[in-house]
Amino acid sequence: MKLILASDLSFLLKYGYDAVGIPKDQMKIGWVTTASKGEKDSSFIASTRDILIGEKYNFEEFDIEGKTSEEIRNFFKDKNVIHIEGGNTFYLLRAIRETGFSEILKELINEGRVYIGSSAGAYIMCPSIVVSDWNDSSVDRFGVTDFTALGYVPFVLRVHYKENREELVREKMKTLEYPFRILRDGQGIIVEDGKYTFMGDGEEVILK
Repeated sequence: MKLILASDLSFLLKYGYDAVGIPKDQMKIGWVTTASKGEKDSSFIASTRDILIGEKYNFEEFDIEGKTSEEIRNFFKDKNVIHIEGGNTFYLLRAIRETGFSEILKELINEGRVYIGSSAGAYIMCPSIVVSDWNDSSVDRFGVTDFTALGYVPFVLRVHYKENREELVREKMKTLEYPFRILRDGQGIIVEDGKYTFMGDGEEVILK
């Protein structure tokens, strides 16, 4: 099992895609953009799409919402990389539950597909998405009250971390029941064979 948990696209372009372990010309990426539908401004999807095209990655875009299990399996059958893009984590988790995507994802990962999760796509692999609720302004939860996520890693993540959020993060950390890790943009964690390897620009932020 290989998972790549990224804060943002800059990490993937500089480190993450290389860490997949598949030559670029052999990568077939299934790029899931469902989480972006929960954002008021989803223009980042268009810019990300343009960058991936410009970098000559072989990818196909997909929205899991409203799809049957058969449709989802058919989409991924010729893909060797699953990339779940960022956006609203609550919207994404709701779609995962409604479609039964968690069971399909388990099958795909067990078959050897590499998982990439950026931002919301990283949050859902934690035991809980509670950190997605750590904001000064209210975030639309789209009716999600159970924050239980997929639990592929034993820790929860804070992505897009900036030092001006340290006070808020330190206060929220006191409420956590899980180990906690932080990623700035340009940083990520590679998960393989039970090992968790930090990678990226600068040192990992550790708050105690």
